[in-house]
Amino acid sequence: MANYYSDYPELEFHLHHPLMERIVELKERGYSDRETYDDAPVDFEDALENYNKVLEIAGDIAANIIEPNSESVDLEGPHLENGRMIYASKTFENIEAMKKAGLTGVEMPRRYGGLNLPITVFTMISEIVSAADSSFQNIWSLQSCIDTLYEFGSEEQRQKYIPRVCAGESMSMDLTEPDAGSDLQRVMLKATFDEKENCWRLNGVKRFITNGDSDIHLVLARSEEGTRDGRGLSMFIYDKREGGVDVRHIEHKLGIHGSPTCELTYKNAKAELCGSTRLGLIKYVMALMNGARLGIAAQSAGLCHEAYKEALAYARERAQFNKTIIDMPPVYDMLARMKAKVDASRSLLYQTARYVDIYKTLEDIQRERKLTPEERDELKRYSRLADAFTPMSKGMASEYSNQNAYDAISVHGGSGFIMEYKSQRLYRDARIFSIYEGTTQLQVVAASRYISNGTYLNIMREMLSEEVADGFKPLKARVAAMVDQYEAGVAAVKAHESQDVQDFLYRRLYDMNGVILMSLLLLADASRSAELFGKSANIYVRMAESEVAGHMAYIREFKAEDLEWFKAR
Repeated sequence: MANYYSDYPELEFHLHHPLMERIVELKERGYSDRETYDDAPVDFEDALENYNKVLEIAGDIAANIIEPNSESVDLEGPHLENGRMIYASKTFENIEAMKKAGLTGVEMPRRYGGLNLPITVFTMISEIVSAADSSFQNIWSLQSCIDTLYEFGSEEQRQKYIPRVCAGESMSMDLTEPDAGSDLQRVMLKATFDEKENCWRLNGVKRFITNGDSDIHLVLARSEEGTRDGRGLSMFIYDKREGGVDVRHIEHKLGIHGSPTCELTYKNAKAELCGSTRLGLIKYVMALMNGARLGIAAQSAGLCHEAYKEALAYARERAQFNKTIIDMPPVYDMLARMKAKVDASRSLLYQTARYVDIYKTLEDIQRERKLTPEERDELKRYSRLADAFTPMSKGMASEYSNQNAYDAISVHGGSGFIMEYKSQRLYRDARIFSIYEGTTQLQVVAASRYISNGTYLNIMREMLSEEVADGFKPLKARVAAMVDQYEAGVAAVKAHESQDVQDFLYRRLYDMNGVILMSLLLLADASRSAELFGKSANIYVRMAESEVAGHMAYIREFKAEDLEWFKAR
């Protein structure tokens, strides 16, 4: 039978990265759980074997249940009945399969019923599920909201809610409102403390809430009367069992039809404060959003690969002019670029996930004991790397998934435009990836400080100092030349006195930065496995050179007065 994990050795490759040993050592606290839990690993090799088994189970469910159900889910979608959201019928089958396999609450510690999986492994499952059906990945992956409750909630709240998620209950993050999209400081859903009942009450409307009729909600609400900015916002936990929230509307969307996007009305809904007041946006939502952005990067990588697979399969079968189209230069050029984008997206995604794993686990350990000086330095280093890499991974992977979905239709020709072919659904589903959880433009804003302060340049220089296999040294020299161009580009942009001009040009630097980082990561991957990544490394570096040269020419010739041409008239 097909398997969305074991059929693709590129995925398992990322499970065996050198950083994984440190990640597992931290996550397993020196393998101390083996004394209490039968399923806890006894050493690193045992842990990797466990992860492989979990990923194979996920790959089997994805290939043989979720993917076969995906077309039906897309056609039926969720619907509204008496203020409640009802999933598409096949979505219930998907949920039940994942629950029976124990693939819920998987990142949580074993004491709460979780599998204690590293974020990197969770991210792999997320990619696998997305390849089968990106809309279902939205539903399944929102279990990661429990990370925020685990990190900032009380022990009483952990004991109350985490086992429920590990048992299969669903979650959502209720942030957006009709007048507060990306600008969450404008959130006005009102939270008031009920002295008589000793609880908080929520009143107002939330809009564009993914999986909005979930069992457990994390809700951003205004707890400080008279405030208008982020300092008056707090995070709350709403339990569906308590009642008080109805689904007013389910959005009719271009894509991801199986994922319900709801408008919710809160009417005196009972809720619990998560953490401290006033830190909802400033601290808790930032943590929530960074996790969500990594999830969208994984979702994007999964669809990016699925689009390539669909295009490749069609090109092998479709004959024109007495030969299959895969043998035609315009087609195999397109396919080769698609595969290079898949491998590049994954390299950046899993490097980001590994960075997040280390710093998040060290933060967790810090809540249990005092860190050593070496551990504090490690926490600081990987926290900064994760913060720098997350907006790059989300932005680049989501853009590449859109490009691959577009190219998959092109390979199919007219057939790709026909609804009976899967490529049209991938195209519709991909479009949202570069929009929700922060548009690509917002990822550029998030990355801009690391561009301007030299963080990315320092990372590139450090990566260039690492050895690559002899066969890839010429490519490394070409990447080094790109790094020099990037450094010159940063200097040229910073030389402009106008902040508007700098902001306008940062997108070019962002794209340059992305392709250079992915070139370096692919070279490292190819050095460890030329068989898997050698071709993509060669193709991708050529693509990157062209893009860097184009952006550099644009930056070099740009003058402040040119900005007037772009302003709306």
